[in-house]
Amino acid sequence: MVQAYILIQTEVGKASSVAELVSKLPGVIQAEDVTGPYDVIVRAQSDTVDELGRLVVAKVQQIDGITRTLTCPVVHF
Repeated sequence: MVQAYILIQTEVGKASSVAELVSKLPGVIQAEDVTGPYDVIVRAQSDTVDELGRLVVAKVQQIDGITRTLTCPVVHF
């Protein structure tokens, strides 16, 4: 199982709607509006890194109002 945090920047005033839409995607564990350099932080999981990449590129980045994403995979040492 691969988990990651997806940090999302949105257009002004779109954070709440983006978080709501992202939270409904399969593989998304949690989506929260936040303040700071990012507007939404998402915790997601998938079976493989490739599947996680498809979630981000084919699903998350297609949501209206998102301007940029940064995916941070969780590592276990």
